[in-house]
Amino acid sequence: MTKIARVTRRAFNASLACSIGFGQTLARSASLRSADIELAALAEEYHRAVLALFPLDATENTGDARYDAAFEIDISPAHRERQRALYRRTLDRLGRIDTSGLDREGKVTHALVQWDAADRLRMMAYPRHLMPLNQLNCMPVRLAQWSSGNGSQPLRTSANYENFLKRLQRLPAWIDQAISNMREGIRGHVVLPRPVVERILAQLDALVLVDLPASPYLAGVGAFPPGVPQADRPGLREAYRKTVRDAIAPANTRLRDFMRGEYLQAARLTGGLSGMAGGAGWYRLLVQSSTTTDLRPEQIHEIGLREVARIGAELEKVKADFGFSGNLAAFFQSLATRAELTPFQSDSEVLAAYTSINDRVKERLPKFFERAPRAPLEIRAVEHLRRNAVSSHYVSPALDGSRPGVFFAAFPDARKVSISRLAALFLHEGQPGHHYQVALQQETARTDFRRTYWNDAYGEGWALYAESLGEELGLYGDAASRLGRLQQEMMRALRLVIDTGIHAQGWTRERAISFARENDGSSEDEASRAVDRYLAWPGQALAYKIGELKMLELRERARARLGSRFDLRAFHTQVLEDGCLPLHLLEAKVSRWLAG
Repeated sequence: MTKIARVTRRAFNASLACSIGFGQTLARSASLRSADIELAALAEEYHRAVLALFPLDATENTGDARYDAAFEIDISPAHRERQRALYRRTLDRLGRIDTSGLDREGKVTHALVQWDAADRLRMMAYPRHLMPLNQLNCMPVRLAQWSSGNGSQPLRTSANYENFLKRLQRLPAWIDQAISNMREGIRGHVVLPRPVVERILAQLDALVLVDLPASPYLAGVGAFPPGVPQADRPGLREAYRKTVRDAIAPANTRLRDFMRGEYLQAARLTGGLSGMAGGAGWYRLLVQSSTTTDLRPEQIHEIGLREVARIGAELEKVKADFGFSGNLAAFFQSLATRAELTPFQSDSEVLAAYTSINDRVKERLPKFFERAPRAPLEIRAVEHLRRNAVSSHYVSPALDGSRPGVFFAAFPDARKVSISRLAALFLHEGQPGHHYQVALQQETARTDFRRTYWNDAYGEGWALYAESLGEELGLYGDAASRLGRLQQEMMRALRLVIDTGIHAQGWTRERAISFARENDGSSEDEASRAVDRYLAWPGQALAYKIGELKMLELRERARARLGSRFDLRAFHTQVLEDGCLPLHLLEAKVSRWLAG
């Protein structure tokens, strides 16, 4: 029997109530059987080991302050071996647990840990570490954004500043490892596409030190918050300045010069992974991981084409509602001239519009859901400094209940905000989208692993599914809101076609940009930014639409099976009650419910 299996029921119950903080009663935990206890302990050990391996993600995704000073160079060979060892060890230990002795939730946890560890292990065959940065995830940029104190890592106390300084001090070592990895990638012809490199260069140029006080890494020490004593401020400010001047600035310059010279010359002229040896196999791995299905790229491409055609037909109807007689491309261009779509003059007016939508939604959601999250949802504007850098997004409540869920609305200029997209965007990022899914998962799961687990196919699929509820919620009663909903949906459908077209069917970047503009009316700049995202992050963009379509399919299956007994509230409980699941586990769960 393993050490974990020897944990006494009394000790484990204490950990449930106190150290892990599951929020469940002792009476419930006392009813767990030995296999459930062993599995729950294994799930927590695995969860904490993953957080320790990726401490920046721990800060960003869980808010767990225990990891706020840690910085792992997770692209190094030694670290990758530690990752492999953890995933293999976890799978081996899972295989020794008798699943017949688990309760229903334990069986879900077992399947979920198994999927996660196996998926992470499979994905190590894809040499992402040889392409360790892109315009969406660049470590020097990530830490520069966090340095303001407005990012994922709090900077409110002296201890906060000291923790973050330790991370900054490790950044040069990460940069040197990244350069070494990319040189290995050049030798093996595993390199980024040229347009991605050019976008990275624009970011790195902005980080090269010109004027020390203006460095973004020093933004947080320009004006300290009240929680930092006056006596601590000079020492912290000098320590940050020295780190930036003597270590980070030279490292960023080395990285920029390497990327602009040696790496840019070696960059791929082909956009898709199929342009590299082994790329087709890597892409299949990424598709499987992102969609949590066994769908092949060619199947997803065909699904995307059908969805683009369907949504295009719906857009034709909306175009007629606007009284426009030209083609869709011309209609999209005409929207910029319609003053009635951009009525806002101030930030407060935009936030008031979102608040009005939220009030209408909250009143009607009990007709659709048996349970609502206890955590409240707040609506805030993204601070001005970051509005050009981030999109509207959701930030989950703190696990300890100290922070609400927040829908952050990003808009550089209120006068350019279109009313057409407000409703669909709020349903996606607010409620019943990310807030219902994430907050309910935090409140109902037995283990921290389950409380914080995420995959894009379920998480983004649910949020896109939530947009589809707008019709029944009465939010798409006017042509403008229907237009915004369809534009959002078209964007996700185009991803199925373009991502698979680029990475599996040999599409050029130019063909992908043209296809996007023909179908969604985006500008050259908007389309090229979107396509370059798919070049940099293969497969990820497939998750949204594949997840939504699976949930819609399961809903219709339930409606057909149950007939007059179908209850949408009960269906939503089935989808949400176990939290974020890979789609194959979600489908199996709903099938068991229908069979019962």
